[in-house]
Amino acid sequence: MITPEIIGESLNRNPTHLRMKLAREAATLIYSGVEKEYKQAKLKAAKAIGSHFLPTNLEVAIELDRIADEKEGSRRLERLVQMRKEALTLMQILEAYKPLLIGSVWRGTIHYDSDIDIVVYHDAPEDILKALTEEGIRMLQTENVAVTKKGKRRGSFHIYAESPTRERMEIKVCTQEEMYRRERCEIYGDEVVGLRVAELRRILENNPTQRFTPF
Repeated sequence: MITPEIIGESLNRNPTHLRMKLAREAATLIYSGVEKEYKQAKLKAAKAIGSHFLPTNLEVAIELDRIADEKEGSRRLERLVQMRKEALTLMQILEAYKPLLIGSVWRGTIHYDSDIDIVVYHDAPEDILKALTEEGIRMLQTENVAVTKKGKRRGSFHIYAESPTRERMEIKVCTQEEMYRRERCEIYGDEVVGLRVAELRRILENNPTQRFTPF
């Protein structure tokens, strides 16, 4: 009987193949919705294969991108363009608050379960809610979220909404002092730059499926 231990011992002799297999397994767990977080997906993949190695987040992201292409085909790019158009509409509503498109819609790496992620910088979340309500945006839920990074606690207000075509949207409201804070992506390792309204409009006019990834 071939056990995970035997598989792991065999794969450990070929580190490159092992990392690819682990990354693929972790990406499959994320794509299928079994795991939401990269860390947990990597740990579960390593346990299933019987390995002490863990792939990098970037390696998992590359495999996740491949899986999405295999499963979704050309429809994936069509949906990306549509989601970017809807993001632009939402950002124009919130233009006074300097909205920034981030996440997979910015990156160009969406899959079937992706949503539209936008950050705005304003000290009064109720103003954002009012602007969305006045434009008839369907809001589903709101919540305050606090995270601790590098020993510092930071809070933000999150608005979950739905577009006219039923795409899920998340608007993260940060304080204005956060606007110039540089943030490094935990998955890709690069700086989270995102797209402003004018930049997104230009992308849609010239190259609507353009990617913003290090691979």
